[in-house]
Amino acid sequence: MENDQFQAMSHLASWIDYLCQPPFSSATFDDAAKALMQNVLDAMQQGDSCIVAKSSQIAGLHHLVTDTKQDSTIAPFIFDGHLLYLYRYWALEKSVATHIIRIRANQIATIELTEAHQQLLSDPQQKQALDMVTSQGLSMITGGPGTGKTYTLAHIIAVLNQALPNIRIAMAAPTGKAAQRMKEALQNALHSEALQQFNLDTLKQLQPVTLHRLLGLGTTAQPRFHVKQPLPYDVIVVDEASMLDLNLSQMLLAAVPKHARLILLGDADQLASVDVGTVLADLQQVPQLKSNHVNLLKTRRFAEGAKIGAMARFIQRSNTPASVLVEFEDQVVSATQLQPIHLAEVKVDQLQLEYLGEEKPSAEQLDDYYAKLMYGYQDYAHLLKQGRAQYNFDDYVQAITQCFDQYRILTAIRYGALGLTQLNMHMEQRLLNLLGQLKQGDWYEGRPVMMTYNDYQLGLSNGDIGICFLREIGDVRQFEVYFPSLEKWVLATRLPKNIETAFALTIHKSQGSEFVHTAVVLDQAAKTLLSKELIYTAITRAKKVVSLLVNRDAFTQSLCVKTARQSGLTQKIIEQCHNFECI
Repeated sequence: MENDQFQAMSHLASWIDYLCQPPFSSATFDDAAKALMQNVLDAMQQGDSCIVAKSSQIAGLHHLVTDTKQDSTIAPFIFDGHLLYLYRYWALEKSVATHIIRIRANQIATIELTEAHQQLLSDPQQKQALDMVTSQGLSMITGGPGTGKTYTLAHIIAVLNQALPNIRIAMAAPTGKAAQRMKEALQNALHSEALQQFNLDTLKQLQPVTLHRLLGLGTTAQPRFHVKQPLPYDVIVVDEASMLDLNLSQMLLAAVPKHARLILLGDADQLASVDVGTVLADLQQVPQLKSNHVNLLKTRRFAEGAKIGAMARFIQRSNTPASVLVEFEDQVVSATQLQPIHLAEVKVDQLQLEYLGEEKPSAEQLDDYYAKLMYGYQDYAHLLKQGRAQYNFDDYVQAITQCFDQYRILTAIRYGALGLTQLNMHMEQRLLNLLGQLKQGDWYEGRPVMMTYNDYQLGLSNGDIGICFLREIGDVRQFEVYFPSLEKWVLATRLPKNIETAFALTIHKSQGSEFVHTAVVLDQAAKTLLSKELIYTAITRAKKVVSLLVNRDAFTQSLCVKTARQSGLTQKIIEQCHNFECI
């Protein structure tokens, strides 16, 4: 078991004991009641907001639980119909449902679409998305990789900008990397030939930010913008909305003003949020929100014969464990040995598959695996060794950051021989050996690092990735870290000690990022954590090449098991629709 999971479970068990004794309680709680409370807390750790329970079970919780059918007092646990919650998550779902219905009914400025507007987009679903956004307060545009979500968005906001002069548009994403990727994709989409008839100057200046920055979340974790002080925008666009958890969703929705449009972009087949909730997926299950949702179907990213697209489709179908690996090799790619890939020569997306040995790997086998995973960083090492002589410093920095973003190793777990910590350590040592360098403390030129929490003093967010350079300013030479998504330099000595080296990322942390080549490592220790959503997210981070280094049992699990989080949000929205006569 992961150390952090063990510590969290131990902490929760202590919390339950604390609640069950004076001064909080004088009642007697049997083992069944304590087990029920533990089940709620365990479910929360897995991302569920609640568990299914019976009335007969909750009686043993005494005054620690409130039944919504009987009274409205506040207690640590709440029983709503057949679902048992921690009060916090029940209240968050209730608030999210209320704000969704409010935003759906927002009194937005109306837009009459002309024939010229209708001809901007040729795809039927993209046209439908344009109709939806121009007429609705709430819009959800979903679709897999390459279906043109940002392309469609660019055309929509061009129409809004033309029809509503001085319209104020905000763009945001859950992470800094996702915001940077959103910016790049939007700028590319605005070069569409069909949009050159519009004045795009304002739109080209749009700067996507993290949701934390948009909401003004500071060290107190209290947003600057909320119900009483809403965001000062007419259109609010959120990319990578599948990453939205209940808490962040509630803060975002509460801050949407009564006249604004909210546009959520995402891919519900990707991983859900790290924290509690599957908000985007839940919203898509509400029948009354059908007119607020368009799913883009036609992919333009994967050409005919593209292996990554074939694998994405394979994951999305129902698979049988007994035959799944045979079918995968027959229909997608056969198992071989991982080989170096020259990305410039890749014309059609490629997929490599190598199975890990069935037994615990020897030191020699592990060394071979590490060597194969290092293939993708050979160009990076070469550029670090030769680049200073070839470029001026600014161009060198840009070349290095672009080269580093070509490749990333993704794993499901932190610990073990093929977990995050060991992978980063071995990639680091191999790079230093190739460069003939020694570390100075923790630092060396070319060290990639990732923030693990929000640091408001430094202006850095959890997930921001930077690269260390030896920078000369006047007569001073010092290690500084460049964060390309922020175009920001930070002294290495000012960064926290627990900043992580980032040759490898967990698949969760990679969400919102995009690389030319990803290597996905799934060993036996990761088996219980794997799902279709996890492997789908991992492979769709890649634009050209995926290299799979996987244990057979773990890979089988990832191709067959679909995650289903327990939530009451869909039902609460349906109930709110009835209450507000929104059917």
